[in-house]
Amino acid sequence: MSDPLGERDIAGAPLAVVARAAEPYLASLRDRPVHDRAQDPLLDELDGPLPDTGDGAVAAVERLVRIGTRAATHSSGPRFFHFVVGGSTPAAMAGDWAASLLDQAAGLWLTSPLAARAETVVLRWLKELFGLPAGFGGVLTPSATFAHVAGLAAARHWWAAGHGVDVASRGLAGLPEMPVFTSGLVHVSTRKALQILGCGRDTLRTFARDDAGRVDLEAMDAALAAAGGPAVIVANLGEVNTGDSDPVAEMAELAERHGAWLHVDGAFGLFAALSPRTAHLARGVERADSVTADGHKWLNVPYESGFSFVRDPASLSRAFGAWGAAYLPDADEERVNYNMLGPESSRRARALPIWATLRAYGRDGYREMVERHLDVAAHLGGLVEAAPDLELLAPVRLCVACFRYRPDGVPEEDLDELNARLGAALLADGRVYAGTSTYRGMTVFRPAPLNWRTTRADVERLVDVLRELGARLTG
Repeated sequence: MSDPLGERDIAGAPLAVVARAAEPYLASLRDRPVHDRAQDPLLDELDGPLPDTGDGAVAAVERLVRIGTRAATHSSGPRFFHFVVGGSTPAAMAGDWAASLLDQAAGLWLTSPLAARAETVVLRWLKELFGLPAGFGGVLTPSATFAHVAGLAAARHWWAAGHGVDVASRGLAGLPEMPVFTSGLVHVSTRKALQILGCGRDTLRTFARDDAGRVDLEAMDAALAAAGGPAVIVANLGEVNTGDSDPVAEMAELAERHGAWLHVDGAFGLFAALSPRTAHLARGVERADSVTADGHKWLNVPYESGFSFVRDPASLSRAFGAWGAAYLPDADEERVNYNMLGPESSRRARALPIWATLRAYGRDGYREMVERHLDVAAHLGGLVEAAPDLELLAPVRLCVACFRYRPDGVPEEDLDELNARLGAALLADGRVYAGTSTYRGMTVFRPAPLNWRTTRADVERLVDVLRELGARLTG
């Protein structure tokens, strides 16, 4: 096969290959292992030299689909509990296919009024979903890390202006270190964003009153008073090991008292606002200067999806706009150019899967899903507490259960090594997926059931498999 122009009359044929494979593949997710290592040799079929003469679209896509449906890690299924990963609702998946089909240049209103209008609409819907003020500005990003980059870039511009410098134009040279204060619940994505922004990932100062990382407000208050100028506070809503959260409202009080910028990392914890049972955890978010969250976690839309909201809508354009390129059109209130509000210039229409899923299931559907996941996580915590060889290490607050394998007769000093081996065995087994982390110096499991397909039966299977494998390891 040569020039793709020769396939213009059959351009829909490779899409039909994927469509035919989709229904049986999706139906199989209920029963198949999350990862079957016996299929890994298929990955070699992806390799080889670049062909001089191609196979043609249908043959190439048939090969890709055959390998992928067998050898992929099936993280879109109900038993992928590793990290904090959602799935893709039926509507979101179809919306993502539509985004690829339409292939919009989504950065400028001129190139795609459809993408720009859809992004404007979904940002408004998300603010309504989370209870954020309607006046907040926002932008969709590829991830929570990029959402942090957007929000903290706005904070950096605000901070530098306090020193009389337009940092977007002049950079950081000659400025002091930007003070950034947080708790021990901070996620590595915040540090990475500061690294990308040139502020330095290790300049972040943490104030924790215990080994779980809970914030020491008195120490932070004193540090803000001693800073002698503007500072940034990062509040964390939903920590990845336990689901714990900072007291956002109290940190908002600190920010207002000291004239600081409050940035809230709500990667998955922001969804606590959807349920009356957990809404108190998100109290105070509406007082923040910038708020971030992940779409490919609890919203259950495909990768890549994040969002960043800011109290002052103009702060994003100050941080990312005004390129001075003659070929780029100016924006106005009706025709937003989103590539001037975030770190990306070339952007896909990632608003379309979000629009599709929010239109399909609405506020009530998402509240019901979040509350089901709260119940599933609580059920998992109860199973752990009832098991004689498992130990729950923190209260189940949101969608994360933190525990370890602790059978009788194993000395305390051997438990970390045993749990690390058990974590490796669980991933190698592949029936369910949940890796290990470190919490309060201990090697732990921290499964997060927030896939739209996940039910109580799936976490029951996790516990059964863990105990089965643990019994094998300990003889």
